[in-house]
Amino acid sequence: MSPLKITTRDAATGPVLEMLGELDYANVTELHEALRGLALRPGQRLVLDLSGLEFCDSSGITALIAARSNARAEQADVALAAVPPNMLRVLRIVGLDQIFTIHPDIETATRP
Repeated sequence: MSPLKITTRDAATGPVLEMLGELDYANVTELHEALRGLALRPGQRLVLDLSGLEFCDSSGITALIAARSNARAEQADVALAAVPPNMLRVLRIVGLDQIFTIHPDIETATRP
């Protein structure tokens, strides 16, 4: 089991959260805490860089949905970047590719 490491930085479009490791029941609170520390403004885009994500269970997917709901409440958007193929498959199966904007890489996701 790989611990979750979250790095936050700013881009022209808004905050970027880079996740490394596993996003699961054991450490999903780390993502919730990182999201609580963000101050999203209307029109910004929160980008979740998933390029380093090795695993994501249903708790992690629920946290991604909560991140989207919180951003929408602030009149901001959420985009997923560099989603690993196994996770992209799950997102497509459950239809979440229809509610998340998904970019192939971080550069595309943070382009104004």
